Amino acid sequence: MARKPFIAGNWKMHNTVEQSLALVNALKNAVNKNNADICVAPSFTSLHPVAQALKNTSIILAAQDCHYEDKGAFTSAVSPVQVKDIATHVIIGHSERRSLFGDNNEVLNLKLRAALKHNLTVIFCIGETLSERETGKTFEVLQTQIYKGLKNFIAPELKDLIIAYEPVWAIGTGKTATPEMAQQTHKDVRAILAQKFGPDFAGAVRILYGGSVKADNVDAIMAQPDVDGVLVGGQSLEADKFIRIIDYN
Repeated sequence: MARKPFIAGNWKMHNTVEQSLALVNALKNAVNKNNADICVAPSFTSLHPVAQALKNTSIILAAQDCHYEDKGAFTSAVSPVQVKDIATHVIIGHSERRSLFGDNNEVLNLKLRAALKHNLTVIFCIGETLSERETGKTFEVLQTQIYKGLKNFIAPELKDLIIAYEPVWAIGTGKTATPEMAQQTHKDVRAILAQKFGPDFAGAVRILYGGSVKADNVDAIMAQPDVDGVLVGGQSLEADKFIRIIDYN
């Protein structure tokens, strides 16, 4: 089954509204010769202005996180109902949410269920630390994150789910998994998904690579058969570099 490429830019805690609009207006004119799905995830302060700028374009808008409750006394949190007002996609389980904000597998399972209840498309992030990789625990860690994060779901409920594999040791460090390492891990992730949800689901789900993706390594990464796209951090903040990634060869 052919899987449509998906190129996402996670802007993290960067950009004022003015900067976000300048960046997205540059992206609107990008070539996208690969006919990939293009997605941007601004910070919450820029989400609505960027949504207005993206009207009548094919660029997808994602929030960087959401709470698991629809409403309530959760100061600073943003609910899936509020996200749905503006965006169609949401990132859940990013390694920075896991490590800096304490989002464990059980919390992420609740967030994922809440987002899907409101028909948001989830980009679900998984990944291992350097010590976990060096001690041969990568498969075990990813299996646990998938099994616990996607606990009590059945395949039809996850038909639009996107998985993003992000080796924690390669995020913002300049280190990158080799294309061969990315391919082997993506293949393993697909095998884990097949164990849990069956081969048809595993063959259809899009798995993105995220970990210091750059204009000069995206071609080799995207050439791997089990890599269906990339989740880009720093280089999605510069229009020319992100456009080069979108137009990978």
